[in-house]
Amino acid sequence: MRVSAVAAVENSFRIPSLGTQRRLKILNLRRALQRSSESGRIVDVSPKWRKSLCKTAGMNLTSTAPHARPWCELPAADARCVVGVLTDIDDTLTTLGAITPDARAALAALCATGLHVIAITGRPMGWCEPFAQALDRGGWPVDAIVAENGAVALFREGDVLTTEYAQDGPTRARNAHRLREVAARVLREVPGAALARDSAGRVTDIAIDHAEFAHLDRAQVDAVLAVMRDEGMTATVSSIHVNGWFGEHTKLSGARWIVRRLLARDLDAERERWVYVGDSTNDQLMFGHFPLSVGVANLMAFADVLTTWPPYLTRGARGAGFAEVAARLLAERWVDVSTRHEASRDRGVPD
Repeated sequence: MRVSAVAAVENSFRIPSLGTQRRLKILNLRRALQRSSESGRIVDVSPKWRKSLCKTAGMNLTSTAPHARPWCELPAADARCVVGVLTDIDDTLTTLGAITPDARAALAALCATGLHVIAITGRPMGWCEPFAQALDRGGWPVDAIVAENGAVALFREGDVLTTEYAQDGPTRARNAHRLREVAARVLREVPGAALARDSAGRVTDIAIDHAEFAHLDRAQVDAVLAVMRDEGMTATVSSIHVNGWFGEHTKLSGARWIVRRLLARDLDAERERWVYVGDSTNDQLMFGHFPLSVGVANLMAFADVLTTWPPYLTRGARGAGFAEVAARLLAERWVDVSTRHEASRDRGVPD
């Protein structure tokens, strides 16, 4: 979608001006998402995580995460203040590499009610580009995609796909040679290590596959991290890859940058009004920063290594968990819209 000027952005929150048909569409989407989230089902969980998840499904999730509350307990007042959702992609929106219908419907419903939605991912620029090309033409209904853990932003300006970088051209060029050297060292020193299959699309980092098409155990992952950090890299572990890069950018710095760039908003000044949704250890910085951050249920697969928990957890895993996040926000937003609509009608204001 095209992100307009600040005045237009503010106008987008005037939900009582929505026509009757659009309100009905939003209500139907909300009801469908609510049914999905109420089921509390865990969908398409890969076998290696299934044992962990079955022990912690549903409301028992928080028994091993005492500082996290069930997402359904989000206070109504907090839900109504939300202006946007920041979300990871892999194993948060997707299941087995593909976005699920309930997650896609959730994105559409959030967008339809005027909430901003921005994807923040470790995936490479080249992988994200096809999705960003179609942001306002039937693709994922998000404002923008920030790729490579905060290094690259992709968004549409009219009919043009804009790509911007956190680092300047000379810095990226200098780092490119170093990235190749570190990748070669990891492959040489860590038995079983392999580059992620999406590596050809990467511009600012390297990624080692540990759970997408290959499998590395905990000791191998730690060995990869040790090499990257010995080379002076920032290194993190997602649900599928070990990512390493040169520079100080992070998912959080990328989120600050894109919110300021597109929406002219100060993310830190209103961090209580943004929800962050994630699923892995590389989301911990975001979990700690946003009071309304939430982990989808498959985050529990990393329970023994997490040091920073989100304040909330969903019952559902992956796309079903994201749909649950949307359903809660939409439920309160619809109540607020309906209340204001009734008040306007009582005053004789036309719909």
